[in-house]
Amino acid sequence: MRNPLSKTITGIQPSGIRKFFDVVSEMEGAISLGVGEPDFDTPWHIREEGIYSLEKGRTFYTSNAGLKDLRVAIAEYFRRRLGLTYDPLKEVVVTVGGSEAIDLGLRAMLDPGDEVLIPQPSYVSYVPCTILAGGVPVPIELKAENDFRLTREELLEKITPKTKVLIMPFPNNPTGAIMEEDDLRAVAEVVAEKDLYVISDEIYSELTYKGEHVSIAQMPGMRDRTILINGFSKAYAMTGWRLGYAAGPREILSQMVKIHQFAIMCAPTTSQYAAVEALRNGDEDIAQMREAYNERRRYLVSELRNLGMDCFEPFGAFYVFPSIKRFGMTSDEFATRLLMEEKLAIVPGNAFGDCGEGFLRISYAYSLKDLKKALTRLKRFVARLDAEAAAKE
Repeated sequence: MRNPLSKTITGIQPSGIRKFFDVVSEMEGAISLGVGEPDFDTPWHIREEGIYSLEKGRTFYTSNAGLKDLRVAIAEYFRRRLGLTYDPLKEVVVTVGGSEAIDLGLRAMLDPGDEVLIPQPSYVSYVPCTILAGGVPVPIELKAENDFRLTREELLEKITPKTKVLIMPFPNNPTGAIMEEDDLRAVAEVVAEKDLYVISDEIYSELTYKGEHVSIAQMPGMRDRTILINGFSKAYAMTGWRLGYAAGPREILSQMVKIHQFAIMCAPTTSQYAAVEALRNGDEDIAQMREAYNERRRYLVSELRNLGMDCFEPFGAFYVFPSIKRFGMTSDEFATRLLMEEKLAIVPGNAFGDCGEGFLRISYAYSLKDLKKALTRLKRFVARLDAEAAAKE
């Protein structure tokens, strides 16, 4: 019988995040600090708008690009937050989560063999989405000594005549790194000089703890070279609503809408009505959640450093990325032993690229109470490792 499976698909490995949590789901008493999902409920006024849309019978398809009211609200959000102007009818598309927007952008821009520069450690979907679009992923190794920021020199080193797209994953999952204006300006100059395009994944833009979020699309000449991606999952605690969006130059957006039209038709209608309410009246909700995350962030960084774990201070998203190199173990070994011995699940850093080896991703999208309980287990485990190392000396 002929092999029914695509070699491209079978060659892509499953997400390295998930394997630990398949075990956790069956482990009584386990604590997980691994999933990047807010522990807050979607704010009530947003849920209420979704419920109301159902009560009014608004259960039909929307236009392929999304509800007009939502696209107008998205364009207004970009105008007031970033000072960027987009035509809501031709330069905005509503997608099934931010991940679909990434996929659409890559498929709309790549021809077979085009290279995509992917700073790593970073979100697990960038590499497989590039491959599925026929592109060639080219990792750029970000360094802890640079606070995991992308530098001009690192970018130039990886550019070839085949390079077409640079993915900008900031604020970053898993490191929590951000790029400030001077950092972005240096990168933007290279992008313009080398005639590249950018997919800027800004899903964590509202979770920035050092000044205001800055987008590469704000840099001179970059608005028309950038697909700006965002969504509702992180800022508004709407992960299950599955809603994201992209904005960018109309010649690219029109092709993204075409792919979306044939593959998806439109994003969930109920979610879109709820999202209009989120954008219009959700700023206070964001501020309250960001304040809670910031308290957890400071606590977790302090506790990890007290354990003797090198941990640069992350100023974005809701992750810390401590080094475990002093223990002489791989990320997988450390995470596996921690899970088996203390029933505490965290994600090995190499799940986000080979250069994540020697690090762990710990999410603080959990209550302070849960974090303190988890840190008790981590401290016990680290004390055991230190005792084992001392006994060998």
